[in-house]
Amino acid sequence: MLTVHLLKADGTVLTGGRELMEEEGAMWVDLQGSSEQEMAELKELAVLFELHKLEVEDCLHRDQRPKLEEYPGHLFFVMHGFRSTGADVCELEPQELHFFLGPDWLLTVHEEESAAVLEARRRLLADTRGTFVKGVDRVAYLVADALVDGNFPLVEGFTEELEALEGAIFEQPDPAHQQRIFQLKRTLVLLRRVLAPQRDVVGMLTREDQAHVTERTRLYFRDVADHLIRLQEQLDADSNLVANVRDGYLAMMANRTAEVSKQLTIVATVFLPLSFIVGFFGQNFEVLSHPFNFWLMLATMLVVPALLFVWFRHKRWL
Repeated sequence: MLTVHLLKADGTVLTGGRELMEEEGAMWVDLQGSSEQEMAELKELAVLFELHKLEVEDCLHRDQRPKLEEYPGHLFFVMHGFRSTGADVCELEPQELHFFLGPDWLLTVHEEESAAVLEARRRLLADTRGTFVKGVDRVAYLVADALVDGNFPLVEGFTEELEALEGAIFEQPDPAHQQRIFQLKRTLVLLRRVLAPQRDVVGMLTREDQAHVTERTRLYFRDVADHLIRLQEQLDADSNLVANVRDGYLAMMANRTAEVSKQLTIVATVFLPLSFIVGFFGQNFEVLSHPFNFWLMLATMLVVPALLFVWFRHKRWL
């Protein structure tokens, strides 16, 4: 699906299809999809904007790492985000967004509908002050900012899940908690692997020698870089929290095992003298036949466990 946004000199924005590409003015072209039709449109746009074949190849073959490359006449950079696909915080789907930033045009390419593109489009159409006439690099900032900010609710939900899991483990550990810990750990590894490299990409967009990014817009990209730093710090904290939750689970299970072993040891300790008493009197039939000896054996079997119980309480083993 090809959508064209044309930025007029008076601050208004026109949204439409391919017919707007014949108009004059700063232009944002958004291409969504992975079908043969969209790929054919991408190749047409590559001819129109003089894109390098390596860039086009990166768009055709997704799963690119976050990166920024400078080509004659424009910049090409790749950024990633995530969207939730279910109620579970681990049900995340990476979203890859390709940017082509020229002197007066911006081309964004993505496979599925992007919330960041929709948010940037909403802000673009709602702006009545003509802010976006200052350059298409500001539009690229809007998309990148929305893409990065969309990760904060997901990371916050991930942190809340970890904290809730930590509380549940210390309250009542369960073997199912271990499986959940590893699920969260795998998701955390994915988040860090995708989001961490983007700091370098946005950092390069803030350099003074970067073409096609004005000084005013570089300040905005610094804000995006700051958001990425905050995300990285939160992910680092979550990484430590995952390790603490795992260690807490192992410690609680070890304590439970030690408690069970202690109780079994106490039971065995109580029955050990009883077994001796029964065995001693059981081998002496003539002694046991006397009523006094019989009652002595029963009294001993009652007194010895009671003394052991008092001794265990005194040592704080119970």
